[in-house]
Parts: sequence; structure tokens; C-alpha cells
Amino acid sequence: MIITHKPQYKELLITNQNQYNRISYSGIKMVKIAIGSLGDSFSVAYLKAYLSEFIATLLFVFAGVGSAIAFGKLTSNAALDPSGLVAVAVAHAFALFVGVSIAANISGGHLNPAVTLGLAVGGNITVITGFFYWIAQCLGSIVACLLLAFVTNGESVPTHGVAAGLGAVEGIVMEIVVTFALVYTVYATAADPKKGSLGTIAPIAIGFIVGANILAAGPFSGGSMNPARSFGPAVVSGDFSQIWIYWVGPLVGGALAGLIYGDVFIGSYAPAPTTESYP
Repeated sequence: MIITHKPQYKELLITNQNQYNRISYSGIKMVKIAIGSLGDSFSVAYLKAYLSEFIATLLFVFAGVGSAIAFGKLTSNAALDPSGLVAVAVAHAFALFVGVSIAANISGGHLNPAVTLGLAVGGNITVITGFFYWIAQCLGSIVACLLLAFVTNGESVPTHGVAAGLGAVEGIVMEIVVTFALVYTVYATAADPKKGSLGTIAPIAIGFIVGANILAAGPFSGGSMNPARSFGPAVVSGDFSQIWIYWVGPLVGGALAGLIYGDVFIGSYAPAPTTESYP
């Protein structure tokens, strides 16, 4: 499982070789955010990556939002009950597991602007390339919701919103926490160079944390953790009343996870000594 662009992929290595700016202090390397260039971001390898993000996000959102539409269809638009919440959480977990898996070898399998931002903060993707990832992810979500509206014969596409009795602040904090958990999991299982064999279960772990977070946050903020996942339904339904919550919360949570795990933990890894002799 590869979330970031590593030397195994020659095309990406060529375009990335000058993008990562690292400074060294007393043998400790710290990762710096890299801006990148338009030329590098429009290489053939990256164009393929954008297409991969578009397709994978489309499939993820189609299954995730589709599960919510299916629940409304089966229950005559009744309020979401415990069994429905579990079904929607499981659908998102399964769909994200597959989405990350099918995109991992091409784009890294982000499927989420908050994940992309978190990885950019940790120096794993350039800012310019990350911006184009955002565009691909949001377009994939919009197309998925348009397809759902068509194939369900005009069923309404549900949007994320904070539960009654809660304010925007509570919703933002909830989204910060659950998105932090998601991006921290991405770093620990996929982006950390010391992950070893743990990387093979990264898509499963990422899917599991999303499913668990939806179970915890669903009745309160909806458990988005993904601005693109919320943006597509908002565009198709025309309801942008609370969409800002699902950009601010997840982006803050993702950036915090990237800062802590990417810059503090990974950024402080020191190479093993090569001159000492060990018994």
C-alpha cells in the first residue's frame, strides 16, 4: 500500500526529485511543505493520478451516498435509525477500502481533500499537485451524485448537516476529531517509512476508521471527514447552507494530523548510525 509518491514509481520520482525540501539539524530531518511547479504537476504520471483520483472518488461516493438514498427508499424517507446508521457506515467503510486499494498504485489513493492536505503538510505531495487532486476528487463526487440522481429517477441526494440542537462549532470540532483520526491512520499505516508489513493492511485500516467514525459522529455531524464527499451532494441538491463546516473541520483535522505525524514523528526520524560497531 503506497499513499505517497515513492521511488518505486520512476515517472513520479523524476517529477518529484526536486520538490521535497528537507533541512537537517543535529542529524534530525524536518519535512518542509513543497509548492512544486505546474510543469511537474502536468506530467503524464500526474495526469494519470488525477484520473485515478476522479474514478476512485466517484465509485466511493456513489456507494456511500447511494447507501443513504437506498435507506430512504426502503423506509419511505424515515429518520435514520440504528440499523440504518450501521448499514451506511459499513457501506462507506467497504467502499473506501476498495477505493483506496484500486487507486493506491496510481495516485496513492487519497480520495479526500483532507487526506491530500494532511500529506502535503507532511511534505509527501506538493501544494500545486494537491490542488489538482482536490479538483479531481470534487469532480468525481459531483459526477457520482449526478449519476445517483439519474439512476434513482430523481430521488433526492442527501446532504451533510449538523444535527438539530447542535451548532456549527460543535459540528466543526466533531469533524476535526474524526478527520484527525482518519489522516493519522493514513500516516501510520501507509505513509510512515517504518510501516513495514503494516502497509499491506492500510486500505482495511483506513476503511475501518471511517466506518467507526461514522458510527460515532453520524448522529451529530454526519461523520463526513471528507470535503469532496460533502461537496458533491451539496452541488447536486443545491444546498450549500452548511457546506463550509465540512470544509473547515476536515481540513483542519487533516492538517493537524499531517503536522503531528508527518513533521513531528516522521520528520524527526534519524538515520541509523553506520560507523558504530555493535556486539
